[in-house]
Amino acid sequence: MFHDGAFGISILLSSAGAALLLAAAAGDVAHRLIPNRIPLAIALCGLALRLADGTLAPALCAAGAVFLGGLAAWRAGLLGGGDVKILAAASLFVAPLKVPVLLAAVALAGGVLALLYLALRYLLPPTAPAPRAPRLRRLLRIEAWRIRRGAPLPYATAIAVGTLFTIWR
Repeated sequence: MFHDGAFGISILLSSAGAALLLAAAAGDVAHRLIPNRIPLAIALCGLALRLADGTLAPALCAAGAVFLGGLAAWRAGLLGGGDVKILAAASLFVAPLKVPVLLAAVALAGGVLALLYLALRYLLPPTAPAPRAPRLRRLLRIEAWRIRRGAPLPYATAIAVGTLFTIWR
C-alpha cells in the first residue's frame, strides 16, 4: 500500500499517464502516427507505479507477453507499430493482475470504434459541413476522407479508452 507521499506521487503519475494516453489517441486520429516518446513516457510512468506497489517483475513479464502478442499482430498486419508500443506501455501502466481486463477492454473499445467507422462510412455526406476553426475543419475533412475510403482505424483511441476504463473501474 502507498504512504501519503507515495499516494500523491501515484496520483500524479496516473494523471500524467492518462494525459499521455489521450495525447497518443489525438495524435493517432490526426496523423495516424504515435511519436515514440509517448509510449516511452507512459512506460516510465508505469514502471514507477509498479516499482512503488512492488509488482515490477510480474508487470515486466505481462508487458513482455503483451508486446510479443502485439508484435505477432503487427507482423500479420492487424496492428500498427505505434499501437503495439502503446499497448505494451499501457500494460505496464495497469497492475499486472488487470492486464487481462485491459486487453478485453481494449478489444471491446476497438470493436465499438470499428462499428462506428463502418457506420460513418455510409452515413457521412459526400462533403462534411465545415466548422469555423481552420485546423478542426481540416482534421474533420481528412478524417471523413479516411472513413469513406476504409483507411486503418486510429487504434490508439481504443487503447486509451480501454486503459482508462481499466484504471478507473
